[in-house]
Amino acid sequence: PFNSNLFIVIAILAAISASGTTLAQNYPSKSVRVIVPAPAGGALDVVARHFMQKLGEILGAQFVVDNRGGGGGAIGAEMVARAPADGYTLLFASSSVLSINPHLGAKTSYDVQKSFAPVALIGYSPNVLVVHPSLPVANVKQLIAIAKAKPGALAFASNGAGSLSHLTAALFMQQAGVNMLHVPYRGAAPAVIDTVAGHTSVLFAAFGSVVGQLQSGKLKALAVTSAKRISAAPQLPTVAEAALPGFDSTQWWGAYGPAGM
Repeated sequence: PFNSNLFIVIAILAAISASGTTLAQNYPSKSVRVIVPAPAGGALDVVARHFMQKLGEILGAQFVVDNRGGGGGAIGAEMVARAPADGYTLLFASSSVLSINPHLGAKTSYDVQKSFAPVALIGYSPNVLVVHPSLPVANVKQLIAIAKAKPGALAFASNGAGSLSHLTAALFMQQAGVNMLHVPYRGAAPAVIDTVAGHTSVLFAAFGSVVGQLQSGKLKALAVTSAKRISAAPQLPTVAEAALPGFDSTQWWGAYGPAGM
């Protein structure tokens, strides 16, 4: 879920962010490079392209998405941290990149608190607990039962070590008292692809990353990880109401520029 009214907020803030009122009147005078620190096809990429298309229409310029995955998002973030603070290089990042990774001791050449200029909160979304259709479960309690019966046998994919996808699964295992095998990937798209292929059985993914696979029956959704059900799939229970009271995990997306922008 994300708020279309933020289109206007982003446009205003992007213009103000240029160096001074005079430059703001002419911004942008050329295309803007938007670094997405994740592979193409995942929720972060999908949301970025949707918003940047609309932002380009509002400001009359091209906002070109440049996917730079790897390092848990650190590779793309570092490119923006080193870029000129002129408004023509932006970062479209998730909570995994800028909120989670620093607390996991990730070694980077930038300081999350000092190297970036926040522009706007774009939106937020829960993860969806999905499984491969071959897994004989119809709800969260059945998944927990299988995981308890066969400790370490079920493999779960994630968007990468330390990603919200990974930590949501870790929280799930902790609260459910189960153990599953972690298989990290370099972003949401490859994690979804391998889960669809049956190489892994379980995945916590942003709804936008798996909606097509759910509609085609290539994946099966059991629950959402937010405290409340989502309007996009109101039939899906939350993990909290299905099996684990108090369970709540959501992610956010935001736009940033280099410090001093």
